[in-house]
Amino acid sequence: MRGDLPRVTVVIPVRDDADLLDECLARLARQTVAPAEVVVVDNASSDRTAAVAAAWGARVVTEPSVGIPAAAATGYDCATDEVIARLDADSRPGPRWVERIATRMRDDPRLDAVTGVGWFVDLPRPLAALAVLGYLGAYYVLGHLALGHTALWGSSMAVRRAAWLDVREDVERGDSEVHDDFDLAFALGPGRRIRLDPDLRVGVSARSLRGRAQRRRRVRRAHRTLERNWRTMPPWERWRMRLSGGRRLPQGRG
Repeated sequence: MRGDLPRVTVVIPVRDDADLLDECLARLARQTVAPAEVVVVDNASSDRTAAVAAAWGARVVTEPSVGIPAAAATGYDCATDEVIARLDADSRPGPRWVERIATRMRDDPRLDAVTGVGWFVDLPRPLAALAVLGYLGAYYVLGHLALGHTALWGSSMAVRRAAWLDVREDVERGDSEVHDDFDLAFALGPGRRIRLDPDLRVGVSARSLRGRAQRRRRVRRAHRTLERNWRTMPPWERWRMRLSGGRRLPQGRG
């Protein structure tokens, strides 16, 4: 029954993406289960981002520190419902996206976070399939090895508010060159239950893959995120913790 589904707040960090945000919010307005609230974090935009968000009835929160880590964390902090979902401005969720998240969280009370997959809406179909495999497929495989558990993808994901409150002091907010979703996955750690759900599928822009400079920047961000988090818990310790059922083991034991 839909009546027993947990309430979901959708957070969208945005900077100068009014047109893409308009389409994203239009899709959220057509959900089979409406989000309890949509929080748009205006990250020092100079366009109509705030006006577009307000026109769709979203709560507009301002984050003047430029960078997705700061904007996303501010949005999560503002959420008051049991489940915090996350989209980017260029995300194109299907009509059952919110319902799927709420259902997964209801049906698995131990689930701390869930993440989805996507396709590139502005690439030819054969090229889009290859790009998804090479980019998102590699991200999840390599991310799992680095984390000791499933990674999170910010274009389609959700986390329980209780889990966010537990780790909110551990995530990076000030460094804009950190992948915020990857960093949050590190903060949640091997002891929490994170799952990949192929049904949480959204369309996204391929702009993050266009141009050598953009691709190099994403690689640098990945390295920066790894360095930051592996100083706290290196990958071998993360896997030891995972294999021990979420408990840290003394060195020399496995």
